[in-house]
Amino acid sequence: MSSVWGRNLKISVFGESHSSAIGVIMDGLPAGIRIDMEKVNASMKRRMPKSADYSTARKEYDNVEILSGFFNGHTTGTPLACMIKNTDAHSHDYEDLRFKPRPSHADHTGYVKYDGFGDYRGGGHFSGRLTAPIVFAGSIAEQWLSEKGICIGAHIASIGEYADDDFTQDTTIQDFDSLPDKDLAVLNDMAGKKMMEAVSLAKAQGDSIGGVIECFATGVPAGLGDPFFDSAESVISQMMFSIPAVKGVEFGAGFSISKMRGSEANDAPLIKDGKIIYKTNRNGGILGGITNGMPLVFRVAVKPTASIAAEQDTVDIIKKENTTVTIKGRHDACIVPRAVEVVRCATALCLADLLLEDRKYD
Repeated sequence: MSSVWGRNLKISVFGESHSSAIGVIMDGLPAGIRIDMEKVNASMKRRMPKSADYSTARKEYDNVEILSGFFNGHTTGTPLACMIKNTDAHSHDYEDLRFKPRPSHADHTGYVKYDGFGDYRGGGHFSGRLTAPIVFAGSIAEQWLSEKGICIGAHIASIGEYADDDFTQDTTIQDFDSLPDKDLAVLNDMAGKKMMEAVSLAKAQGDSIGGVIECFATGVPAGLGDPFFDSAESVISQMMFSIPAVKGVEFGAGFSISKMRGSEANDAPLIKDGKIIYKTNRNGGILGGITNGMPLVFRVAVKPTASIAAEQDTVDIIKKENTTVTIKGRHDACIVPRAVEVVRCATALCLADLLLEDRKYD
């Protein structure tokens, strides 16, 4: 099994939801990056469960212990390794599920893949718990990107049928500022209230709900990415689909661009202040797999939390018979609010990898 990502900035995640610890090793970070641990901890906190209705009752404080690659406040250029201990695992909640795969989980596919030897507790290595190391790694990458003038923001575009205001071509860094401090990272607080009501209703019915996260990056230089297999879209999409529960990715106008004519879909270039920019950004800042200097814009679709309180149909893997399952563990009624920071930090990893590939950091 490979849990390694990246061509230039490589990350390897390890651990399981209920193992003693989880963590990540980052290889390829340039030496001399100043790491502000307050910013790292703020990112980790945004991913943590809240007291709000949508969050799991599991309380992990995600205290990060850096093991190597960090000295006197800066990266050393050697592999940066961190460990995050698991302290609030209730493994007994999963004993009844050992041979009863939860619908829409990796329980069955993981059992087949690893011949029944995988750690089934809390989803094991497939768990969303493994996004904590990704947030740590991404927060490090983000600090390096900020030195290059690249800023990344993300918000909840929608939960269920309720939608937030969209990022636009005129979105600025200041539009990102208030988002991290909110329980729900939305631009429109009234929309956020309706989203929370939808989550509460789903939870009260023993169910869950999904949504969409929109990500926006400014200051991305033109020229990052390659045609075809290592396009900027390919790099970002591979990372986004590595986030548990993400089932779709679209850039710019996304699938709606298929309903347009070319005259509407095309982004026309123009000269402004001696630089080439584009009148519109329906392609999300990427043309031919290569960034064009416009803001990077994409969205990810997040499915409803698979673990719900209502009884569901399943099978007994050993007895080879149909049965039902009731899930006892502690789970989010909606993954979307906590996943915003995961998407944002994962985007930082992608842009850092692309920058290192193109040597734009020189």
